[in-house]
Amino acid sequence: MRRLFLFFSFVSISIAINAQPQFSGWLASFNTFRINNKLSLHFDAQLRSTDEIKSVQSILLRPGLNVHISKSWVLTAGYAYIANRRTVGVITDLLPEHRIWQQALFNQKINRIALAHRFRFEERFISKTVVEDNELETDGFNQAFRFRYFIRGIVPLVIQSSFVKGPFFAVQNEIFLNTGNKTTVNGKTFDQNRLYGALGYRLQGKLDIEAGYMNQYTSTAASFINNHIVQIALYKRL
Repeated sequence: MRRLFLFFSFVSISIAINAQPQFSGWLASFNTFRINNKLSLHFDAQLRSTDEIKSVQSILLRPGLNVHISKSWVLTAGYAYIANRRTVGVITDLLPEHRIWQQALFNQKINRIALAHRFRFEERFISKTVVEDNELETDGFNQAFRFRYFIRGIVPLVIQSSFVKGPFFAVQNEIFLNTGNKTTVNGKTFDQNRLYGALGYRLQGKLDIEAGYMNQYTSTAASFINNHIVQIALYKRL
């Protein structure tokens, strides 16, 4: 686990040297509502700021239906609504993006470390931006496709036979790859990478809160952006 974190840290630092820096804040809530032994509902909501936390950059709402295949495997399908800030000249506004997404989640435990591997595929419908009466409007949607691989590890900082309460350290990395209609986005396969480390506290077996630092390295059509993010996240499992 330590070697994996060091590897992703080295890669992120290496590729970010010549990138344009930004600083922002993210708030996130990740929720699972159990229906029965086989089914549960997923819902996460996120609020993200622009550079230097001047205004709202994105609002994300993502519901889904989980199918629990086994103790280790969970399959999910869902929809996401994202309001993203778009700017043309001096005109700026939040415009919608719609996504349909499918994912497979594999959970495993190595000694005291709880590992999660997530494989997600997204069909994206991104607003075509036009200016009308000095305002930004949506004039239809462009379609794009993206694959995401996510790995997250939780290390309890207390010794318990089953970790139900106490402090923990979390580390994760996620890579985003464009797989179709690349000209709609940045024209490249590589979209972005997010490396994250956090300290958290499990208040009970079903509720975690954490705060940490994320390095988001994003490739645009003409340049690269290195976004330094402070994130506060809440995880609920009901």
